[in-house]
Amino acid sequence: MAAGHFFAVILPRKAYPINVLNAVKQCQEVCTIYCASANPVEVIVAVTGQGRGVMGVVDGCPPQGVETVADAADRKAFLRKIGYKVQ
Repeated sequence: MAAGHFFAVILPRKAYPINVLNAVKQCQEVCTIYCASANPVEVIVAVTGQGRGVMGVVDGCPPQGVETVADAADRKAFLRKIGYKVQ
C-alpha cells in the first residue's frame, strides 16, 4: 500500500474476521476499521503532496440472492456454532 499508519490483518482460509474484530477494536491505537470481510477487497489509496493515504475499501461482489427464512436459520445456526451470540 505504501500508505503511512496503515496495517492489514490477513487471516488464513477458514478463519473468520468476526472472531478477531473485537480484539482489534479494543486496541486504542486503531482509529478506523475500513473492512472486516472474507470477500475479495480492493483498497483505494490517494496520493497528495503530503504522501499517501487510504480513502476506502471496495468489498466483495454484488449480492447473489435474497435470504430466505431457511437461509436465515442456517446462518444463525452457523454463527452459534462458531461462538457468536445471536439474538
